[in-house]
Amino acid sequence: MNANKAVSNLEGKKFLRDALELERAVLAKQLELSTRSITHNGVMGDVNERHFINILRKYLPKRYGVDQGIVMDCRGKTSDQIDIIIYDLQYTPPLLDQQNHRYILAEAVYAVFEAKPAINKEYLYYASDKAASVRRLERTSIEIINAGKPSDARPLFPILSGIVAVKAEWSDGLQSAAFKKALDELAGERTLSLGLALENQAFERDYEISDLTYSHGQLTISKPEESSLAWFLFTLLKRLQALGTVPAVDWNRYRSVLS
Repeated sequence: MNANKAVSNLEGKKFLRDALELERAVLAKQLELSTRSITHNGVMGDVNERHFINILRKYLPKRYGVDQGIVMDCRGKTSDQIDIIIYDLQYTPPLLDQQNHRYILAEAVYAVFEAKPAINKEYLYYASDKAASVRRLERTSIEIINAGKPSDARPLFPILSGIVAVKAEWSDGLQSAAFKKALDELAGERTLSLGLALENQAFERDYEISDLTYSHGQLTISKPEESSLAWFLFTLLKRLQALGTVPAVDWNRYRSVLS
């Protein structure tokens, strides 16, 4: 019998924990290689973004697209450039897709993340500004036909946002009072939902699924002995699952800009 199979039979939970921790370690080594070997900061940042994008593509269901890009609404208004956008692939096509540039429709967006070398106060504020640039865009929603019958337009859900990084810069990591204070200062459209410090821990900020004001709920931080990457991925999957399906786009609103 394969040795790993034997461990799985005897200690399945430990087997899974160890395997997921190895996944985290592999990503950490990829990020370390780029950080220590690439001599141009812009290129280094792009490579690290791709590493985070690739791990998300690996674990998210195929209904989700994961790319960098800019978000656009039915008025032609646009967000800032976003490092990682998780968006609907099934019903909502990107616009003007060319090479690595694309506009993702606001209605298609589930979540946005910034990829940074570290989590600190400056980068938390930066990620929150990027999130606000997406959340303030207009989203349409119209009734859909389900099993041949019209169904009410889906209510808009609060778009998830966050930050992914190699580490947290505080000496106590995400347990630091300074981290919690900085996170609490980000309210409304600037609220951050999730975060990952790969070498430390991950965090989640709860709010009601229908709350477009992003009122602060409970802050949960992974335990030091838990794999930060696995905890972040499972939490993200849980939050995406709760959002359900994106609203149906009112294509007449987009067509109206043509005249």
